[in-house]
Parts: sequence; structure tokens; C-alpha cells
Amino acid sequence: MKFLVTGAAGFIGFHVATRLCDMGYEVVGLDNLNDYYDVNLKLARLKALADSAECSKGSFRFVKLDLADREGVADLFSNEQFNRVIHLAAQAGVRYSIDNPMAYADSNLVGHLTILEGCRQNNVEHLVYASSSSVYGLNNKTPFSTSDSVDHPISLYAATKKSNELMSHTYSHLYGVPTTGLRFFTVYGPWGRPDMALFKFTKAIVEGKKIDVYNHGDMRRDFTYIDDIVEGIIRVQDTLPAINSEWKVESGSPAQSSAPYRIFNIGNGNPVKLMGFIDSLEKSLGMTAVKNFMPMQAGDVYQTYAEVEDLFKVTGHRPEVSVAQGVEQFVRWYRQFYKVGQ
Repeated sequence: MKFLVTGAAGFIGFHVATRLCDMGYEVVGLDNLNDYYDVNLKLARLKALADSAECSKGSFRFVKLDLADREGVADLFSNEQFNRVIHLAAQAGVRYSIDNPMAYADSNLVGHLTILEGCRQNNVEHLVYASSSSVYGLNNKTPFSTSDSVDHPISLYAATKKSNELMSHTYSHLYGVPTTGLRFFTVYGPWGRPDMALFKFTKAIVEGKKIDVYNHGDMRRDFTYIDDIVEGIIRVQDTLPAINSEWKVESGSPAQSSAPYRIFNIGNGNPVKLMGFIDSLEKSLGMTAVKNFMPMQAGDVYQTYAEVEDLFKVTGHRPEVSVAQGVEQFVRWYRQFYKVGQ
């Protein structure tokens, strides 16, 4: 099969593309290489991808393209005739969306629509796309379940991800495009994003700087290691959502439909206290963080906690990597990549 992986120079996209190459599939990776964070890190991911054992045999090709380029994306789909699409490209960041809202319209709304159109016009077998745990917004009930309402997001980023789910359902209903949305919960690990907490904390600690700890450390996150995320994505893409003719709006889960449409949480299902996470990082680094305790930031939530039984039933996979193991793997990568001494 031939896959399109959007956001291939990004954190999750890089790992997914590598895994698909290792499985022997043909992979076209797309990214616009924007400067939201260090472009050199994105280029390094692409080099590592191209140099990996299977990808170096020619099973991976990179295309630099912006998803808002309607003609460019349409031509790519028409020329390549992908079997399946894993759409991970987006303008990320809850806090960034508060200060730079317009950046999210082209990437997350127009970009998602061009992908949906490409899938519709070229009979793609299955579209798997990135949603986010941020869609749960003001929900207080935990764990967060895909049967819960997600009608009250508290950041524009979350609103665009909710919009992606609605747009996908429309295409599944009108055109029969099989779509599966994955609500990611705080993904971390080697090659991670510099704007995420683990990366920012590690950089500050090794440079002897303070780390900003929001809500005075009283937060919990469903940290999920990248290998567990990739395993879930790979298994989900191989399971096409079924049409359920018995489903009704009044009695059915909003995560399903009478159309070929599904929504899953993809997380660890085991929230960790932020201070415990920082403690694991300090142990892995062998250094103590100087903490700058601060109030909650706008757009943030106190806790994320994924209910993942639906995903387990479909894929048979439960997350296996503990926070202590995952943080240690990240620190090992960080020291090697940035040549930071032991």
C-alpha cells in the first residue's frame, strides 16, 4: 500500500512514517517546514527518516507542500493515488493559538478540508487524522470519554480540532469516506517538540535556568509515550470504521455514526501529577530543577485523563511504557542530539 503521512517532519509524523517504512509500505511524507519551532530539528528528523534502514531503500519520499495550497494538494492526491492517509499536520499549541489565532485557520481548517477533498476525489480507503484531548475543554468528569459532550472548548486550537471532527463526519456521511479521529493525550518522547513541557523543562534544567511550573504544580496529565501512540495509530489505520445502520443521534455515542466514522481517545489512561513528572526528569538528568511556580495559564486545564477502553477493544493494545522509562529515553536522546554531557 501507499500512504500519505502529513506532518512527516513533525514529532508524531516522523515516528509514524518511520514505522510504516519499517513495515515495508511506500510512504510519501508531506510537511511545509514552517518556523513555529526550530526548523533544524524538523530537517534532522527528515534526515534520520531518510537514513533509516527501510526508508533508505526508496520506500520514503518527502514533499514540501502547504496544506492550504488547494491545487498543490489536489495534484498530489491525483498523481500519487494513495491507499490510506494519516493526517497529522496542523498548527499546534494551545497557548500559541491565543496570541496567533489566524495561523490556525489555514493549517487546521483549510488544510483539513483539502485533505478531505483529496480523499473523496481519489477513493482513499481510510483517513486517520489527529484530533486532540483539548476538545474536552470545560469537562470536569474524568476520565474523559468519547461519549462525553465536547461542545465547550477553551482555546481556538481546541475549537479547530473539534471542527475537524465535524468536517470529517460530514464527508463520511455525504461521500462515504471512512474517517477515524484520534484525540491525543500529551505525547512525549525522543524527537519531541520544543514547545512541550518535557523538552522545555529539560533544556532549562541543563542550562541552569528556572522552569515555569503552572498552577503552582497542581496539575495532572495523561502523559503518553510516543511508541505507544504510534502502535495505536498503526493498528487503528488497519481497522476501517464500519457503517452502523442502527445508530441514532438520540441514543448513540457521538464517537460513532450511521456513516463510516469513529473517534477514539489515544492516551495512557493513567494521569500523572506534574510534580511527579518533574521528579522523574530530575532523576533521569541527575539534576535538580529550580522551579518558578506560576498561576494557571489561559486555555489550560487542571487535568487530562483518557478513557481508552474503546481503543483497546478495537486494537488490542494498551500503553506499556511508564513515565519513568519514557522520560529516561527522552533524556538519553536529548543528551545525544544536543551533545549535552552526562
